[in-house]
Amino acid sequence: MSEALPGERMEDKSVGELVALASGNISDLVRAEMTLAKMELKADAKKAALSSVMLTIAAVMGGLIVILLSVSFALGLAELGLWLWLSFLIVAVVYGLLALVLMWLAKRIVKRIEGAKRTRKTLKDDFTALRRRGDSDKRDADRLGSAKDDSGKSELTA
Repeated sequence: MSEALPGERMEDKSVGELVALASGNISDLVRAEMTLAKMELKADAKKAALSSVMLTIAAVMGGLIVILLSVSFALGLAELGLWLWLSFLIVAVVYGLLALVLMWLAKRIVKRIEGAKRTRKTLKDDFTALRRRGDSDKRDADRLGSAKDDSGKSELTA
């Protein structure tokens, strides 16, 4: 593949050489873009991994905080004069009710998931239209084939 040298004029090159030069430049450009995309994706992947580790640590700490607050709540109820076991049972019932409410809300949200309803409808309509178009060609051929008279010659009907 020929390349343009600094002192060389492009007008002196043949069309084949110019096409080869252009395709080589395009190939180099595509390779450079692919390399850039790989480097950017690698950097983004590192950032995503770091942030997921941080979110995991934050979630664990949040869980520990919930446990400590639950124990504090139960011990606070015990200080008010309730038996210790009853205080922890009350905390457990409160968490159970909270879990039931969250499950009920989640169930309502899941029931509202439509599952790409419009996309399924448009795809179904597209396939139906394609089938009808194919069927109409077949029906035209059948109609022309059935328009033959007794002698076997076909009649042209509109």
